[in-house]
Amino acid sequence: MEPVLKPVSDTDQEAKSQAATTSQRPSRAEAEAAAAVLLRWTGDDPAREGLIETPARVVKAYEDLFAGYREDPKEHLERTFEEVEGYKDIVLLRDIVFTSFCEHHILPFVGKAHIAYYPSNAVVGLSKLARVVDIFARRLQTQEKMTAQIIDTIQSTLAPRGVAVMVEAEHQCMSMRGIQKQGVSTLTNSFTGCFAEDAAEQARFMQLVRA
Repeated sequence: MEPVLKPVSDTDQEAKSQAATTSQRPSRAEAEAAAAVLLRWTGDDPAREGLIETPARVVKAYEDLFAGYREDPKEHLERTFEEVEGYKDIVLLRDIVFTSFCEHHILPFVGKAHIAYYPSNAVVGLSKLARVVDIFARRLQTQEKMTAQIIDTIQSTLAPRGVAVMVEAEHQCMSMRGIQKQGVSTLTNSFTGCFAEDAAEQARFMQLVRA
């Protein structure tokens, strides 16, 4: 009998890529030296008083801004609660504020995520869903990929009857450079289970998000 091959999700593939990258991670000194090179490239002098400590500050800031590479979002969804008195209707979190960075220009995009799911047998702590958003946001991203990662993680870990995710954000790589259009929002959606199968459920989700 031939072995059954389990499909590899985008999230799993990225985790493997991150593991390989981590094993080749530069030292802090190398990272600070790279930041100093970029300062020189801009035309400034990293040796002047105002910039002497900037490379170290940049590296420290990157540790915080990209802390999501050091966390597994699925671990935050492992503890669930079954004592919900049989509740099986929609659970919705609106307006989860996040800041992420475009992987093309390393400029911020800022917005909100909205997550809904229909529990099967248990629910998860509400803060854990926000934590999933935060972990993926604190990585170099595209909005489309982040939306897919959030819904894939929730669906594969909790196995609910359906998940809906909406992400809306303004990208500074569009407002600060290039076409330089301010106030333009990008909207991405993804659905699984009953949300993907029933347009009425999608409409209900949209209505509740905008209520």
